Amino acid sequence: MSRNIPDPEEAPASEVSRLLQLMYRLGRRRSLRDPIAGLCEQFQFTPPQVHALLWLGQDGPLTMGELARRLGITEKTVTGVVDRLEREGHLQRERVHEDRRVVRCRLTGSGQQTFQQLHQLVNQALSQLLEMLDGSDRKALFRIIEKLVRRLDTSPEPQAPEEESA
Repeated sequence: MSRNIPDPEEAPASEVSRLLQLMYRLGRRRSLRDPIAGLCEQFQFTPPQVHALLWLGQDGPLTMGELARRLGITEKTVTGVVDRLEREGHLQRERVHEDRRVVRCRLTGSGQQTFQQLHQLVNQALSQLLEMLDGSDRKALFRIIEKLVRRLDTSPEPQAPEEESA
């Protein structure tokens, strides 16, 4: 008689289902797609625009391709996001001297101010969430997230299909 012993590293379907149900329960209270989405209405931005400002404020200038990957959108789609943020004075495009085909986006002074406001509101929201947990639960949360980040850092990223040429 052969026993099926599950791989301890493999999440059983019941755990996947449990996590999914918990995520749905959280999503009923906050946007499941994006907890930052609540800031969009206040600032009159789309979620990708808010994320673009946060990434550029956090990491500094990024190429259009890097920004698209961070936002999880195509390079064609990021153009519209950047167009509006540039038109409203939040960022500017710059050509890279070494390769004039490469365009880098950087926050303007106005964009930096908006980033600071967004960053402060995100910090406040995270503080409120962490206050719901006691110290040992916060330590456990950080330990788990840090473990996930380490494992994601060491595993290869899945390759997105190439964009079709127009």
